[in-house]
Amino acid sequence: MKCLCKSLKIFYPCFLLLFPSPLLLISLGILQPLSYIAGKKACCILMATLGNSANIFWHECPVGQAERQKLLNQKGCVVWITGLSGSGKSTLACTLGRELHSRGHLSYVLDGDNLRHGLNKNLGFAPEDRTENIRRVGEVAKLFADAGLICIASLISPYRKDRDSCRALLPDANFIEVFMNMPLSLCEGRDPKGLYKLARAGKIKGFTGIDDPYEAPSNCEVCFPRIL
Repeated sequence: MKCLCKSLKIFYPCFLLLFPSPLLLISLGILQPLSYIAGKKACCILMATLGNSANIFWHECPVGQAERQKLLNQKGCVVWITGLSGSGKSTLACTLGRELHSRGHLSYVLDGDNLRHGLNKNLGFAPEDRTENIRRVGEVAKLFADAGLICIASLISPYRKDRDSCRALLPDANFIEVFMNMPLSLCEGRDPKGLYKLARAGKIKGFTGIDDPYEAPSNCEVCFPRIL
């Protein structure tokens, strides 16, 4: 509690610039007083009280996607790279990112494994967790594209309906699905992380391509049916 109150003291002056009177904030229900015994002091905690979705409204800002794209001299979009583990998704994503950078274009790679270290660290690999994993990444990718960046998402994303849901978040021309159409035998032969070996030994359950399905895209923009 002491640490919490100490941290709040840093940000409290910012609130005072907007709302000089704490009593006003309390009366509006934004702040609630909280006393703690250790220091015998009182501090205010910002309470994020949201009702149902009917009470949440989108706030438009004066600087929009068109202005950001003009500033960057490029159009924001999402390049979604999907395929089995070991199919070359991350290699392609990083190579594409480096090439765009060398040509003066701002891009960002959203790598599936990297995101599970932070944004999606609380998710497992059950079907419902996989769906939520892709939903979160799709929303983040949408924000990057809206910011005017070329977002390169590199994930197995095994379920077609989940990828289609991400596509539906953007205008169709702004979503480029790239399918790394490599055979399972090739990916398993590469096995750069040793995951196929663990899956075959039964040490990993629900591994895509072994005991969990991969649903190939039915209408992707780009397909790599050969070894890169």
